[in-house]
Amino acid sequence: MRMKSIAAALVFLVGAGAASLAQAAPGYSTGNVNMRAGPSTAYPAVTVIPVGAPVEILGCLNGWAWCDTVYAGNRGWVAGSYLNASYRGARVPFVSYAPRIGVPVVAYNRDVYWRTHYRARPFYRQYYVGPNHACVRGPRGAICR
Repeated sequence: MRMKSIAAALVFLVGAGAASLAQAAPGYSTGNVNMRAGPSTAYPAVTVIPVGAPVEILGCLNGWAWCDTVYAGNRGWVAGSYLNASYRGARVPFVSYAPRIGVPVVAYNRDVYWRTHYRARPFYRQYYVGPNHACVRGPRGAICR
């Protein structure tokens, strides 16, 4: 019985993940904007998205303030106010139209997100302090193992 429950849960999670991807929305940056490693300006920049560049909006935090996006192979967070969306053939302010477009509301879990997307990034060891990481802060920043 336990194996059936686990298998059913896995099928649900895979299906939910596919549904989330299906609801991703095309968007565009409204200015030269930093894509961040988390939903705040306190996180390091992953890259700069140039004005007008196309992005894929995968989901946003409740209220649409920060959105999980993909741009040129990079994954990260962009403030919703710096995004436009495509809606009925026009570019519209994303935050105003997000509920109509159907972009999912997502949660941010830094540990999972960073381990999944940023392990190979130079800033990972400098900023990430997660489970099983021993870090010591010194005059040149944090040193982690």
